Amino acid sequence: MGSATTQALATTTAELTAAKVSDLSVARELFAAAREIADSAQLSGALSSWGAPAAARAQVASAVFAGFSAPTVRLLTSAVSQRWSSAEDLISGIEELAIRAVALGAPTTDVEGELFQVARTVAANPELELALGSRLGDAAAKGALIEKLLGGRASEATVLITSQLVQQPRERRVRYLLNRALKLVADQRGNAVATVRVANVLDAAQQDRLAAALSARYGTDVTLNVVIDPTVIGGARVEIGDDVIDATVSSRINDLRQRLAG
Repeated sequence: MGSATTQALATTTAELTAAKVSDLSVARELFAAAREIADSAQLSGALSSWGAPAAARAQVASAVFAGFSAPTVRLLTSAVSQRWSSAEDLISGIEELAIRAVALGAPTTDVEGELFQVARTVAANPELELALGSRLGDAAAKGALIEKLLGGRASEATVLITSQLVQQPRERRVRYLLNRALKLVADQRGNAVATVRVANVLDAAQQDRLAAALSARYGTDVTLNVVIDPTVIGGARVEIGDDVIDATVSSRINDLRQRLAG
């Protein structure tokens, strides 16, 4: 990610947070805008060209997306007024705004946990992942498939994110897209996400204690995604951001074997 994109993301994220999003309508429109820009090389070039004045790019966005709500148009014109490192970064940036808008529009929904479960389901079904990630599949059909699979099993917010992402993978794996979305939702809500691998189910009290310990260590609220993994044997392996805390019995056994071998 270039420095221009980093600054553009910071600016647009701050503006989204201040926009007082109260439902999923802005997110839907931002996803639609990202898809429309991605589908048109001419439009993506016009909106991301550093050679055109920011005001001119904003005017193009206002004209193209005039049918959207005022808050969405303001966010889009602001986004295209920024300097992005590439047209792809602009598209990804608008997509990120859409995901963050979902987090704001459904504040009480456990979107992080639901996205984690969807990502696990996709990872466990290679044929499903291939079908969703294929460049040959019809985008609308992919979205409809997700709505059918998740209907009644996940919230409207999670279905929205998942169905929109599979319609515009842009050479990215579905699991990557879902995990990225999960982290963006958590970040927008001021949380961190920890994947915890254990041999047996953790009860509510154990999860609360672990979450409290991690929150104290990292200085932010931590959401736990618990994975039952028989290879752990005992203890727990915690992955949070780039950190790995491996306190599993299997890890200790491996360490002992290495010491004996050495």
